[in-house]
Amino acid sequence: GRFLEHSRVYYFLNGGNEEFYCSSADWMERNMFRRNESCFEIRQKAMKEKLREHLELFLADNCQAWVLNGDGSYQRLSPGKEERISAQETFLERLTTAL
Repeated sequence: GRFLEHSRVYYFLNGGNEEFYCSSADWMERNMFRRNESCFEIRQKAMKEKLREHLELFLADNCQAWVLNGDGSYQRLSPGKEERISAQETFLERLTTAL
């Protein structure tokens, strides 16, 4: 994509309850043990719904995505015969349409 951004939204399904957190750090050792980072829970229902919608789009992305295999290696996804889904392009379209 055009932008190097890393989402820092964490989603957990805990006993049937959805939990969303946002953080200034991604889960890398240097960020968790050598820096001061912040993390906070999202509690507003409307914000949780928006974050879920965004996460679903990122997980459906088949243009800029990689799959972590059981052996620790990564495999790049490609759209193939499927419909091409790019999260970055979709977000850019939404933002430019809103302007």
